[in-house]
Amino acid sequence: MLIARPHRDDFKVVDAFSKTVYLGKGLDRSGRLSEPAILRTIGALNICAAKLRKHNVKKMRLVATAACRQAQNGRDFIRRVKQETGLKLEVIKPHEEARLAVIGSASHVKPCTEQVLVLDIGGGSTELVWLDISGVRPEARRGALMRLQRDIHKAKKQPDQMSGMRVVDWISVPLGVTTLREQFSDVDGDKARYAMMSWYFEEYIAQFGPYGEEDRDKILPKFQIIGTSGTVTTIAASYMKLRRYDRGKVDGYEMTSEQVEAEIERYLVGGPKWRAANTAIGAGRIELIMSGAAILQAVLRVWPTDLLTVADRGLREGILYSLMVADGHLR
Repeated sequence: MLIARPHRDDFKVVDAFSKTVYLGKGLDRSGRLSEPAILRTIGALNICAAKLRKHNVKKMRLVATAACRQAQNGRDFIRRVKQETGLKLEVIKPHEEARLAVIGSASHVKPCTEQVLVLDIGGGSTELVWLDISGVRPEARRGALMRLQRDIHKAKKQPDQMSGMRVVDWISVPLGVTTLREQFSDVDGDKARYAMMSWYFEEYIAQFGPYGEEDRDKILPKFQIIGTSGTVTTIAASYMKLRRYDRGKVDGYEMTSEQVEAEIERYLVGGPKWRAANTAIGAGRIELIMSGAAILQAVLRVWPTDLLTVADRGLREGILYSLMVADGHLR
């Protein structure tokens, strides 16, 4: 959760709260949200509700994503949350989740970038959005992404008349760090499991992307990937050898495909015990870091880049920017 107020051409955070609840744990096997997961999530949401009341929040948007879309009892969970916390959650569709991820990461777009791929690795799904901003003035490119109010599904391949930005392609893969790990939980061997997860995910994105092999040399010099997820920020933090996670150092950090691959290789060589002792990974990420790394490496195999920008921001920031732009608070 993020509570913020408009501040100049951005926002200033008033309060924030984050807790890993593993809402989708076991969903792949049962098709349902489990009672322990529901109780963990409602406990966290009660804290959110108290903070919203404390700060007298005037406008809010409270969203649920892949786990609630996929679960047979997702709607029952939404009703139960309303009864027990007073919060009315909105289950958003994949294309809206993708749009908000784009808006949330807009501030990291570089003026020299002409093709940008936004990668949002979630717990139950992964969204990829490819945008062509070559028709937008360099100084206006960040703003063009922040003003993306149109439905991404409808905007695909139709240039925005105001900015010239074009949504070239987008995809929502029904695999995230939790669901991918659970699908391969019965595979013995850390390295074997990792390899199978990564290649399996790559099959889902084989048809994604607007350009063929012959176009890559032309595209890549002005191509930027923005990775917005705990996986990407964790890999950056451990690559930087941070003893404690520091958002100020991680958010906006830039890596190459080779650097990401080298860090993931360290995870594989070190094994589960080494990863558990790595303070940069943290206790909340130990179980899920390798499935997230498998997704990230699959994307970088298909679309290698010298410019992967690490974004410690995403859906929540996208919601805030979207609300503030719609209300005319941000220019």
